[in-house]
Amino acid sequence: LRCCTAASVVTDGSGGAADERSLYIMRVVQIAVMCVLALTVVFGIFFLGCNLLIKSEGMINFLVKDRRPSKEVEAVVVGPY
Repeated sequence: LRCCTAASVVTDGSGGAADERSLYIMRVVQIAVMCVLALTVVFGIFFLGCNLLIKSEGMINFLVKDRRPSKEVEAVVVGPY
């Protein structure tokens, strides 16, 4: 695994510290980009789920409004009182 990384390149001593610093900065930038992408995906799934939940509640409420109890059910419920 070490043979394929940029850190394994043999240098003659000139610019070795600059290469190491550049490699460190590149690694930090990669980690920051991955964190931003991960947060974007998590929030996207969260808001999509919330939106679907709100829409499904609205559809359930719409269906409940359309359902009316029949007159026989009302007569049975009203009868004992």
